[in-house]
Amino acid sequence: MSERPEPWPVLVHKDLSPTVDYVNRVAQVAGKYTLDEPFEVGWGNIVLEITPRGLRTPAFRHPDVTFSVHYRLLDGDVLIETDKGSRTLPLDAESVAAFYDTFCETAAELGISRPRSSLICEIPDAPPTFEADTATRTWDPDAARQIWRAMNLAAAGLEAWQAPFLGHRPRVGVMWGGFDLSATRFRAQHTAPPPQGPPFMQNAQLNAYVSVGFSFDNTRFNDADAPEIGMYAYIWPEPDGLEGRSWGVEGAAWYPEAGLALLPWENLRRLPDPHQAIVKFGDAVYDTAVQTAGWPSDLFGPRVDGWYASRTPWKILEQQND
Repeated sequence: MSERPEPWPVLVHKDLSPTVDYVNRVAQVAGKYTLDEPFEVGWGNIVLEITPRGLRTPAFRHPDVTFSVHYRLLDGDVLIETDKGSRTLPLDAESVAAFYDTFCETAAELGISRPRSSLICEIPDAPPTFEADTATRTWDPDAARQIWRAMNLAAAGLEAWQAPFLGHRPRVGVMWGGFDLSATRFRAQHTAPPPQGPPFMQNAQLNAYVSVGFSFDNTRFNDADAPEIGMYAYIWPEPDGLEGRSWGVEGAAWYPEAGLALLPWENLRRLPDPHQAIVKFGDAVYDTAVQTAGWPSDLFGPRVDGWYASRTPWKILEQQND
């Protein structure tokens, strides 16, 4: 009998990075359709859902067809579902270019037009377009399962952190450009993006926000000392007074070159309750925003399980007001 896998697995960057890099690129293919959706503050409209099998787009409601695209990492395929039927295509493609061709041909069979852009975004060393990315790829199903497991575990913690927040918060999901899992809280405060930033980033920084998430490569944030895999967090605009602070969880620290608070995965998985540690990490980041950037401290309901929501929250509030 095989051993049961550890709930919070060991993640080795060099073993996962080829598959992460490939999935990042092919997930952008269907991700492009989210750019046709109504823009939500901070690009909340574009995130991909973590499902029991992989990553899925929202439903796209076009005049002639309604569809969604499901990257089923655990099955090694992509499911395109529409109101007219469905098709699958393999994730095991010779190259990103080959996958893109097959995707567009399969989508056309269901009345879905090609994505309006084939640019590869936010991957510095990538070719400019899907068509130009002809490097040979090898699909690794074990790495794909590890990618899904890590994102699924992190998503559960981030969703628990977000639950009591009463302000604007897009759903927890994967930002397919940088391939990071994101949970973001916004406040109605207009901000001025740096003029030298790319347009997509300038649009993301039009309002103040606190972001907590998970990434397979935190070194991309211009800090070679940053742990590669783990939780990240930052406050926009970045306030003064972030160095030397506690970030709520053992192993979490501020990395000034990256502009991030980071909690390495290896530290997280060794904690007695990693799920709760993600919540504590997020709470510490928000508390820091309250103390250093004037964020409101009262944008919260009680943190309780939904089963008890019909009676518990009002009772907690009643006790708090006594």
